[in-house]
Amino acid sequence: MSVAVKSVSNARSVLGPTGNRVRCEPTEPKQREGPKPKESQQKQKPSRVTQIPKTVVRSNVSVDSCCSSDSSSSSCSATKLMTSKRKVKSSVKVVPDGVETEMMSPSRVVPVKRCGWITPFSDPIYTSFHDEEWGVPVYDDRKLFELFVLSQAFAELTWPAILNNRDIFRKLFDNFDPASVANFNEKKFSSGNTNGNALLSEPKLRAIVENAKQVLKVQGEFGSFSNYFWSFVNNQPIENRFRYARQVPAKTPKAEFISKDLMKRGFRCVGPTFVYSFMQVAGIVNNHLLTCFRYEGCNLNNKMDMKPRIESTEKLTEVSKNTHPCHD
Repeated sequence: MSVAVKSVSNARSVLGPTGNRVRCEPTEPKQREGPKPKESQQKQKPSRVTQIPKTVVRSNVSVDSCCSSDSSSSSCSATKLMTSKRKVKSSVKVVPDGVETEMMSPSRVVPVKRCGWITPFSDPIYTSFHDEEWGVPVYDDRKLFELFVLSQAFAELTWPAILNNRDIFRKLFDNFDPASVANFNEKKFSSGNTNGNALLSEPKLRAIVENAKQVLKVQGEFGSFSNYFWSFVNNQPIENRFRYARQVPAKTPKAEFISKDLMKRGFRCVGPTFVYSFMQVAGIVNNHLLTCFRYEGCNLNNKMDMKPRIESTEKLTEVSKNTHPCHD
């Protein structure tokens, strides 16, 4: 009995609390080091997806944290991936190659909208004429006479051809001085040839000379050629609101009335179509389309220059009434 007791006591001493703690110490680091590879892998995951949107990265992290079992991991990951794809589709706008850079570029040039008869293939000088001169109200007599002559030349030439030869026109007609043009002779007519070709026909040249003489008479009667023409519209441009080029007429009743008055005064080649074309060029009529960027620009120029013109015109009319009283 004594021997059996000793063996049992020896076994208990080996399996005592102290012995178990000593023998379990090398196994405890192994159990603690077991999940460390998973934690290191989780820490390394974000470095692999740095180029993926933040919404996707956050959804992947939540998948690893919430799906602990094999059975629930597949369903959880599927739902998270679906939500991440929806977020990416809603946040990212897919555009064709080369379009996104143009849309996002701050230096992108937006094309200017002009009247329908100005196209990307129009002569640059014609486009500049539309942007800078056409439709701007003109009150200077010499400038008005220049546009008057060029509008008459439009019956035989196109506007690009006229504008490209504008310097020749100015030299031929002495910088469009009506007093000088009125004294042209036969020799001056022959100088109207350019490289052996006549810039304008002889009847047209003679008509311009005759019209210069009538301009001088109008200046003596109304004080200026400008006062004569602007009196037909009460010194205020007609502002049409056409949206399409096909709506712009070739002539109007107002142009027909002015044409008849010009013919009575001895002007030549001044039909209603020519008169209306001249009125548009000189800004007496604003026929820029509503979609054209020059429509509001011409209106603004007119409002800035209208008040002094009205005051000067009223003074001239008062002087003319006092010097030339009307008798019933």
